[in-house]
Amino acid sequence: MTSIRELPLEKPKGKRASRFKGASQEGAARTVKLSPMNDNQRLYLNALDTSQQVIVCGSSGTGKTYIAATYAANMYANREIDKIILTRPNVSVGKDLGYFPGTLEEKFAPWAAPVLDVLNEQLGKGTVETGIKSGNIEMAPLSTMRGRSFKNAFIILDEAQNTTVPEMKMFLTRIGKDCTVVINGDIKQSDIGSHSGLSKIIHLAKKHYLPIPIIEFGVDDIVRSDICKMWIIAFEAEGL
Repeated sequence: MTSIRELPLEKPKGKRASRFKGASQEGAARTVKLSPMNDNQRLYLNALDTSQQVIVCGSSGTGKTYIAATYAANMYANREIDKIILTRPNVSVGKDLGYFPGTLEEKFAPWAAPVLDVLNEQLGKGTVETGIKSGNIEMAPLSTMRGRSFKNAFIILDEAQNTTVPEMKMFLTRIGKDCTVVINGDIKQSDIGSHSGLSKIIHLAKKHYLPIPIIEFGVDDIVRSDICKMWIIAFEAEGL
């Protein structure tokens, strides 16, 4: 029986040609060089280069989402993946989304805005709109993922601190071949406390020595702005 430590979770060597249609033929020209601004960002980029799954947690403003979205945009532009999938928990089809007009995708867009903003910046708005229309760039609440299977995709689970353990189990068992998965969140901002699926998988990864990099950003890693850093320090000092 294969032990959990022997599972092949490293990325395959070399590039694969994507089968997707609709992205810019000049996509490679739009790739963005990612240069780390601190040691933890360097670890994060190295993890994305070498691992199929990466867990990233820490304060706002540390580049967690920006790096994941830019990395996904580069893979998409270079035709190394078929799809980019954006998801997050606690966005229901009921009362909360009901206030927004349009389809489920249109209703979900405000919650996906942080990632979409980066994709628009890196790929160009036209490429992103084409990708959304063709299904190559997909935005969906985590609650709609049950029963699905993903392959040849870059998947970003944002705000993962608010997943329940069953939700996280469901999400992780959707992952198929040739996927890169970033699980991104800030445990300190969890609305469900000790029941957080993000906390649980970090515990499991460490307990069972799973070959999944865990990047933990701190206040010193905040790069968004000095104002952002100042307020986060103040809030944390007050336990907020």
